[in-house]
Amino acid sequence: MAMVYVTRHMHFNAAHRLHSDVLSDPENEQLYGVCNNPMGHGHNYELEITIKGEPDPVTGMVIDLKELKDIVQQVIIDRVDHKHLNFDVDFMRGIVPTAENIVVAFWQQLKDKIPQGELYELKLYETPRNMATFRGE
Repeated sequence: MAMVYVTRHMHFNAAHRLHSDVLSDPENEQLYGVCNNPMGHGHNYELEITIKGEPDPVTGMVIDLKELKDIVQQVIIDRVDHKHLNFDVDFMRGIVPTAENIVVAFWQQLKDKIPQGELYELKLYETPRNMATFRGE
């Protein structure tokens, strides 16, 4: 059987502030610039979830994409959409919410929730030009 990669694209809006408690305020301002605004700033994020596996011989699917959408909606999107990642999202507390850290945190939330196939890759687009990719540990 052939190995196939299927991807679901999803969207959410969230705010964050890039600020490290390990650095001084001037160091944070120099490193993160306008992204260190004390009130935070927002993004229209795009998330791609890729599942790898062999198509089921009966259904022809690696995973039912509607089921994948529902899982990601419940496990990730409902918890982060229109939230401030620094304050409103329990699994992001204490983490500098860079795209890199967000995509790893999302992986941690999803990794044991996929019923068919294998979670292969997450891509998080913070802007159309900036994105982070994670393929597990």
